[in-house]
Amino acid sequence: MQVHRFEKIWLGAAILLIVGFIATIAYGSVGVGVGMVDDSGGQISAQAVQNGNTGTQFDDPGVVKTGDDQYTVYVVARQFQFAPGSGDNPIQVPAGANVTFRVTSADVVHGFSVVETNINTMVIPGQVSEVTARFNEPGSYGLICHEYCGAAHHTMGGSVEVVPPEEYDMQQENIDQSAADAQAQEEADQ
Repeated sequence: MQVHRFEKIWLGAAILLIVGFIATIAYGSVGVGVGMVDDSGGQISAQAVQNGNTGTQFDDPGVVKTGDDQYTVYVVARQFQFAPGSGDNPIQVPAGANVTFRVTSADVVHGFSVVETNINTMVIPGQVSEVTARFNEPGSYGLICHEYCGAAHHTMGGSVEVVPPEEYDMQQENIDQSAADAQAQEEADQ
């Protein structure tokens, strides 16, 4: 059987591309540690999330310290905002900490992507997406919805503010002190 010289070249190029794609996937999963988001985050009632009565941290979403340099951020996505994350309520985390984002949706399918990082997941009503990352340098990272979720989808965004650990601790002390003062004032008024 006679194979033309150009066919041999194209066959060799195709085999080279296939080997290159497989090597890229292997390097990404083993060398760099890029992983797929799975269903390990669990399930939750979308209706309960919408009504704010899940009995979980999603009823009062925000940043929770779970250990030394370990934080979990509970985020609820709904048309057309992230809570926290959107508007005047950015997500604040300290630099150098391991941060786990637990994200769910109260209404329709959304996307959750932190710009300039590998945090990128789909947010499905009734599911909790879980992604862990480490922000080594202080800075501001954009937060976007990358799944079309309605007429104002293009306005759905926010930010993740990574601050130096000392500044973060000082802000948390001020928040705790303000909460204690408000509690004391409320008790004095009764």
